[in-house]
Amino acid sequence: MPHGSALAAARWRASVVPRNIEAVSAPPELLELRVAIDDVDKKILDLIRERVDLVVTVGNIKRHREMEVYDPARERALLERLGGLASSPLDAGTVRRIFERVVDECRRIEQRHVDQSAAAPKDHVDRET
Repeated sequence: MPHGSALAAARWRASVVPRNIEAVSAPPELLELRVAIDDVDKKILDLIRERVDLVVTVGNIKRHREMEVYDPARERALLERLGGLASSPLDAGTVRRIFERVVDECRRIEQRHVDQSAAAPKDHVDRET
């Protein structure tokens, strides 16, 4: 069940949000829950964006230190740790699969950023005096 204040906010938004055809036929409590889910999804998206920003910064450090983007031991440890944090109704396997996808996509973005940064022209220009 959603947190009380989140559900109260969802109820209010559900009462003022224009309803589409599906929403008109849905029971009000279902609409409220859908609005609350939409709110949670937005928060998850914001957190993923924050994670990607951090990953890009890590990629910059790795590039400057000539380190590989992919660190399989780090990823295995991360997925094990997160799987261990699972609580019902989530299980460790579900949490690992969700984060495998998040980590895969973050690594893809990090690699692309590192590759683009390495290919970019240098900011300095040598000048003769």
